[in-house]
Formats: sequence, structure tokens, C-alpha cells
Amino acid sequence: MFEDGQLLNVVLIALAAGMTMPAGALLAFNDSIQPRWLEQEVRHGVIALGAGALISAVALVLVPDGVAHHNVVSASLCFVTGALAFMALDIYLARHQTPASQLAAMLSDFIPESLALGTTAAMGGSTLLLGILIAVQNLPEGFNAYREMASSEASNPKRLMLKFTTLALLGPLCAWAGYMWLADYPALIGGIMLFAAGGILYSVFQDMAPQIPMENKWLPPLGAIVGFLIGMIGFMLESAH
Repeated sequence: MFEDGQLLNVVLIALAAGMTMPAGALLAFNDSIQPRWLEQEVRHGVIALGAGALISAVALVLVPDGVAHHNVVSASLCFVTGALAFMALDIYLARHQTPASQLAAMLSDFIPESLALGTTAAMGGSTLLLGILIAVQNLPEGFNAYREMASSEASNPKRLMLKFTTLALLGPLCAWAGYMWLADYPALIGGIMLFAAGGILYSVFQDMAPQIPMENKWLPPLGAIVGFLIGMIGFMLESAH
């Protein structure tokens, strides 16, 4: 299955990126920090970190790579459709009062990005930047999703951790599928990347950004700066090669 060294490499990158999802959940499980004001700022800072990384992925990877295979009309349609699809998912989850909206949002960008990771490798592109960004954004998303699901009365911490660990395996599977089957369809994968970009931006401003501000606190938004900076540094390092 993994005779191709490049395939093995991209699957391992996807696995490492996916495992930050249960790592974020573990952080949420042990998030009691003293003093209380520091605990609150850390939580808001983690959310901001995820927002910065997501915006970085959109600006530096998903949109640039996606538009390379589309014209203005098709690119715009893919992008807007992604935003509308995420909005529809948000409305559906809110109406059904499910405690898994953050989990659904996390998987909605993790899966397309993992597919893109595999196709990028198959087409000879570099996967380092996208892999780093997926890992960075999965950490706070896992953190938020665990906290949301743990609020349910029926939640079981051990089962939740097992669920998050199992979901992390979707990354390698999607990367493998992208590498094996989608590399010959650059327009399709470009559309998937633009679709994901539109949905991610919707999620950032609908779900994440409103949770970042704290009255008379100025440090948490710096998490967004750090998240974007990680992406920018990775982009510059790749461009130098």
C-alpha cells in the first residue's frame, strides 16, 4: 500500500496533523489553570490561535492553489457555495440543538484540506505548509469541540477522547484518497479547496471571532497573529526552496 515513499510521507504528515485534534481535546480536559483570569485568557487565546491559522490557510494555500485551476466565475461560485454550505450546516445544527457544531465545523475543513494534501503531493507540490496549518488549526478546534461536547450531560470523557483519536485517522485516509484518485482532476481539487476556503472564513467570523474578545483584555487576539505568523513563516520557507 505504501510502496511509494512520497505517499507514505504525505500519509504520515496527515496523521501528525490529525493527532493535534485529540491533543486539543486533552488540553480542554485538563484546562484548569490558576489564577482564574489566566485560565480565561488562555482559552480565548487558543480560540484566536485557531482563527489565525485558519485565515492563514485560506490566504496562503487554499485560495492561491484553488484559483490556479479556475476562472473568476467558477472560483467565485465554489467559494460562495462553501460559505453557504457551512451556514446551512450551522443553521441545521442550531435548530436541532446538537452539542457537536464545533466538531462538525472542524471536520468540514479537516477533510477537504486532507484531500488537498494528498493531491498536492501527487502533483509534485510541497505539503509542509498545508500540513503545519492543518495541525495548528486542529489543536484549538479540538479544544473547542471537546468543551462543547463535554457540556452534554451524556458525555463520557474517555469515550470522547477515543472518538477524537479515531476521527484523526480520517486525515491519512483522505490524504491517501487524494493522492491515489484526485490528482488527475486538478479542477475538482481546486474547487474543493475554494469550497473549503469559503466555509472556513464563514466559520471564523460566525463561530470563532465572536468568542475572542474579553472586556479590558488585549492579549487573546495576539493568538490570531501568532496563528497567521506560523503560516506566513512556512509560506516564506517553502518559497525560498
